[in-house]
Amino acid sequence: MTDSIEARLAARGIALPAPAAPAANYVSCVRFDSSLQISGQLPTENGKLAVAGKLGASVSLEDGQRAARLCAVNLLAQAKATTGDLETILRLLKLSVFVASDPSFTDQHKVANGASDFMVEILGEKGRHARSAIGVASLPLDAAVEIEAVFEVA
Repeated sequence: MTDSIEARLAARGIALPAPAAPAANYVSCVRFDSSLQISGQLPTENGKLAVAGKLGASVSLEDGQRAARLCAVNLLAQAKATTGDLETILRLLKLSVFVASDPSFTDQHKVANGASDFMVEILGEKGRHARSAIGVASLPLDAAVEIEAVFEVA
């Protein structure tokens, strides 16, 4: 991939939103040496929670994957706000994907693919990463998915 990250986003009609402000006593992002650690992002779109509820109950797998993709877009928005330039991303190191799940739901890894596939699509080889997909009883604001990330940056 020779085109820029911004060009790949634009080609897919994706405009990064303004990054969400922290909802409590924490910061959205911490940069330490070449590490950029981004706090959990929710599936917001146009400033509002877009996918709420639990996977395996009120939320379908497809909607969960869409939620994960929205979280990934919001992670990139935080990265850009902190670094000023997405081209400083050298590699996505890890995604931690939290999925609000009905007790019988066991496809958290498939939900997480919504974010993983998006990151590889937009970042190319730099987007291949380690990952955890974790089912949880609930998430803030009844979000269906929350994702945090660690990037290596220049």
